Amino acid sequence: MNVAAILYEGDQGELTDALLTDVAYQFRHAGVKLAGAVQSKSAPRPNRCEMTLEDLATGQCIKTSDDRAPPEPGCRLDANALEDSVGLAASSLDPATELVIINRFGKRESDGNGFRPLIESAVFLQVPVLVGLKRVHFEAWRDFVGDDLVFLPQRREDILGWCAAAMSESAAERAAAS
Repeated sequence: MNVAAILYEGDQGELTDALLTDVAYQFRHAGVKLAGAVQSKSAPRPNRCEMTLEDLATGQCIKTSDDRAPPEPGCRLDANALEDSVGLAASSLDPATELVIINRFGKRESDGNGFRPLIESAVFLQVPVLVGLKRVHFEAWRDFVGDDLVFLPQRREDILGWCAAAMSESAAERAAAS
């Protein structure tokens, strides 16, 4: 199973989002068939909690935060919009997909929702998966993935290297199985 996570502390979410987005854009620019979603670089973020996910196969952006009405400033996750993003990403996953990147395995995934079914489908298809993982969700991740955990440092070169090796191994396994 080629699944890896970038484990980060609570204050490193934006850094991890940017790193995953940069890695995804580099692979997409190189012609790699991707599925998944990352924090959009192109969507404006007037406030810090606003989130827009970009589907890696289509480039379509979906705002997944729900602005709160006064007197509760800020925003919260729009679960319906997140599921729309998940559905869009899942529709592009097929046996030809080379890599799945998901900006985070969070509370929704810990509860069995969100991008969790996409990760399961990718593993079934032997497609490597890369996710961001906030430390608070570590136990849920371990329960989901098992004890064969792979964590990557927040270094672009290491992430690119793991992805390239995982895609190569996956392609070889799929070729041997056919």
